[in-house]
Amino acid sequence: MTRIVISGTGLYQPPHIITNAELVEAFNAYANQFNSHNAARIESGEVQAMVSSSVEFIEKASGIKQRYVIDKQGVLDPNRMRPHFEPRDDDQLSLMAEIAADAARKALAAAGKQGSDVDMVLCASANMQRAYPAMAVEIQQAIGAGGYGFDMNVACSSATFAMEQAVNAVKCGTAKCVLMVNPEITSAHLEWRDRDCHFIFGDVCTAMIIEAADTATSADQWEVLGTRLATQFSNNIRNNFGFMNRCEDTDPDARDKTFRQEGRKVFKEVVPLAAAHIEGHLKSLGFETGQIRRFWLHQANEGMNQFVLRKLVGRDVTNDIAPLILDTYANTASAGSIIAFHEHHDDMVPGDVGVICSFGAGYSVGSVVVRRL
Repeated sequence: MTRIVISGTGLYQPPHIITNAELVEAFNAYANQFNSHNAARIESGEVQAMVSSSVEFIEKASGIKQRYVIDKQGVLDPNRMRPHFEPRDDDQLSLMAEIAADAARKALAAAGKQGSDVDMVLCASANMQRAYPAMAVEIQQAIGAGGYGFDMNVACSSATFAMEQAVNAVKCGTAKCVLMVNPEITSAHLEWRDRDCHFIFGDVCTAMIIEAADTATSADQWEVLGTRLATQFSNNIRNNFGFMNRCEDTDPDARDKTFRQEGRKVFKEVVPLAAAHIEGHLKSLGFETGQIRRFWLHQANEGMNQFVLRKLVGRDVTNDIAPLILDTYANTASAGSIIAFHEHHDDMVPGDVGVICSFGAGYSVGSVVVRRL
């Protein structure tokens, strides 16, 4: 039986930070403009007045304190409230491929590999920059990889779902060394003008090398003991932006064309789903939750993670058991659990077992159980 390992990870961190205070100042300026411009309609009851945001509201609701973004100025402009990206010619490297290549090169260096060693590239992300050609194929060219590549999207679970595809490809011999990248430019699909979600997301890209143990040479290797995926349809997290919008004659800037969610329903339904999924996966591999040294969970909401862990281990846990990177990075969609793993595994010793788990729109849940070699 081929043993599969994670042999390196990489992280691209955008150049700009937006603090909660900065975000609140911009949002409230926009809200005041909106209320002033629509004063008569608000007074008549035709339009609902916008409510101000606050640092206290954001941190209580989410645990987020800041986020990284590729463009800060456009987001904080009350007259724009979205990033500004310069268009690139078709023969230029795309923005998504650029940040993916950065994270990929770092993961390759950590694994002791060259781009030419890679024969499969998976670009797994909540939102792709374009329909085609596939982002993965552009990234493949950018790093000098061979073989093949393809894009996949399972929203916030894209990374763990891609990890299973990578593991299976190596096991069955269709690839020897897989690069999995998660370029998440979430600032572009977040509605920064919506008080209920304007603070949620940040930009980032993570990368991971997955290969057979007998080809791995890095000092930091994690055997993949098992993967498990599950989906269950729900409309409670949705984004309707797509190529058919132009045929529907709808407003391209309508609220449903960016991220939206029924937060309370998501919290109530996803917590038990994720906890049961992890527990069942561990039991199938012969583990009890008390034997797990660390949980690298999806970083969407601090309270949600604590509820999941409380169902699993019966108590609140510290960052040592379940590291939180949400406060610094915000929700980074599929990349969140991979950032947590990337930044919080050096202290673990050979034999320690951990779980990388994501959960999100779909609903989708993916878990990967790993052991340090």
